[in-house]
Amino acid sequence: MDYFCKSNIKFMNIYDLAIIGAGPAGYTAAELAGKNGLKTILFEKNNLGGVCLNEGCIPTKTLLYSAKVFQTARDASKYAISCENVAFDLPKIIARKNKIVRKLTAGIRVKMNEAGIETVIGEATVKTKGDGRTAMEIECNGQVYAANKLLLCTGSETIVPPITGLKDTAFWTSREALENREVPESLLIIGGGVIGIEFASFFNTLGTKVIVVEMQDEILQGIEKELSALLRNELARRGIEFHLSAKVVSVSGGQIEIEKAGEKSVLETSKILLSVGRKPVSTGVKVNEYMQTTHPDIYACGDITGFSLLAHTAVREAEIAVGHILGKSAKMSYKAIPGVIYTNPEIASVGKTEEALQSENIAYTVKRLPMAYSGRFVAENEQGNGVCKIIESEDGAILGVHIFGNPASEIIVIAGIAIEKGIKAEELKAMIFPHPTVGEIIKETL
Repeated sequence: MDYFCKSNIKFMNIYDLAIIGAGPAGYTAAELAGKNGLKTILFEKNNLGGVCLNEGCIPTKTLLYSAKVFQTARDASKYAISCENVAFDLPKIIARKNKIVRKLTAGIRVKMNEAGIETVIGEATVKTKGDGRTAMEIECNGQVYAANKLLLCTGSETIVPPITGLKDTAFWTSREALENREVPESLLIIGGGVIGIEFASFFNTLGTKVIVVEMQDEILQGIEKELSALLRNELARRGIEFHLSAKVVSVSGGQIEIEKAGEKSVLETSKILLSVGRKPVSTGVKVNEYMQTTHPDIYACGDITGFSLLAHTAVREAEIAVGHILGKSAKMSYKAIPGVIYTNPEIASVGKTEEALQSENIAYTVKRLPMAYSGRFVAENEQGNGVCKIIESEDGAILGVHIFGNPASEIIVIAGIAIEKGIKAEELKAMIFPHPTVGEIIKETL
């Protein structure tokens, strides 16, 4: 990096765009900017890929797939297949997860190099924000860099609530759970959100006694309650113990005091997993529809905005932000963001839930079918169950689609496109779906 360091710094090498944070938003923005001719520098204080690749999306799905394969092998007799002495090796599962993370991280590094991105590993801080005439300054590892535009993609971190005794107890967050190489005899999960329920499914499949304590009256807040209840019932059938509308009052070693309906009781466990949610590392960042902050040359994408905290949302926000820097006019839309719970079976949702529509006093109708109406689903999910639920407006617009059953995550995009593009129910029903596919359930339900 060439620059003069004087009382007033004069930079010979000014970047068009500086990006802080190399998670899905950051590396997507960097690649897009570089390929469109913007001289770009990318700062990351930990590892390329951010939380999603290193501690979240990819590692958890890798573990969950191993658990799914193990469960399928145990249930192979349902499909007229004999599998004897089925076993798993958790250290090897973890090693495979680490191998996949390394492979994907290397892939991001290659993409950055191909796009001409300068990558700096270290914690970056904004020294000056610039005023439209002078470049803003970013300091990292004792060096100062200058850029005309700045994109903040600093991500999120685990929420640690002020539970009595928690800070004096060796508890897991998702980070420690992903590195664990021994199957705990029992695991109490504080929080019944997406992360907690996915780990509950994983460890339950491996034979751990799992207890979930959730403050709300149902798990997976924000997901269609009908589907959340179906998944909870399935997981309870497999042995997971749920305490809903319950608050953890205190923690003392392996003893967890909870309160429900004014009554207290104590649960015992060998391990605790804290999973009450995540919060942006930087708070209070407001953006417009182009992902601009109140400073016209500073943009923000991903978890920092506090809106979605989903990797795929962050990717689209990054595309919008860089597009705006390049002079394009596309605006960010949040009306069709899919949400997926990668348990076995899966839940996938997009658009409005019944609860949201009721709170907004919007009239709607509901269509639902068991997943067994799909021949492909029956063939691949022996004795499995599920439901496809489609919510429509009075004029036939698709407001929300909610699917419980495998592979919900792969077919929900059909519904997302319909909602985003305003395709009416009868228009989507007129489309030709390949047969036999599980995706046909959407057409059948309509």
